Amino acid sequence: MMRFRKEVLCSLLAASLCCTPILSGCSSNGQSSASQKESEAEDHQASSKEEDGLGDSVVNLGEFSIKDINDKTYTQEMFADYDLTMINVFTTWCTPCINEIPDLGKLYEEMKGQGVNIVGIALDAVGSSEKVEKAKLLAEKTGVSYPFLIPDEGYLGGRLAGINAVPETFFVDKEGNIVGETYSGSRSYEDWKLIIENELKEAVK
Repeated sequence: MMRFRKEVLCSLLAASLCCTPILSGCSSNGQSSASQKESEAEDHQASSKEEDGLGDSVVNLGEFSIKDINDKTYTQEMFADYDLTMINVFTTWCTPCINEIPDLGKLYEEMKGQGVNIVGIALDAVGSSEKVEKAKLLAEKTGVSYPFLIPDEGYLGGRLAGINAVPETFFVDKEGNIVGETYSGSRSYEDWKLIIENELKEAVK
């Protein structure tokens, strides 16, 4: 009887450890330490906050130059043609990240005509040609047409610093301001569509 109780206890413990995250996601091992990235992010946010007409703090990504996995360069101008840009931060080894990419690709094709853009950022591709190749293969296999970007030296105005779990998703308006909520973990096509529609309504008010 005692042995049976021990086996049940061990099984429950293992199950609880597997089910701890509310949403599917992975711990991220970045190039720099978490404390260093958090400090960089805090410094950026402190210097980038502006007061809008309502007195609310707005964080702007500022000017940047960032390349995708095919060596194409993007700047802050990438936001100008869309009312809302969804930025999905992932790694090439994170299963939940990879599993939701086809749905994001489908949403991009459906919603780009409504003023919605989607970009992916391969967080682990910094300084790693091997990870860049994996990201290229991932783009090819999933068939998505939105770009996979590689973090620049400034970590996209400091916004990518301090991310220690992926996927992480946030939204930017056409001015380069971070808007709406930050979303941790992967989601279904239906959930993302509802979130994007709601964020778009807020962005165009």
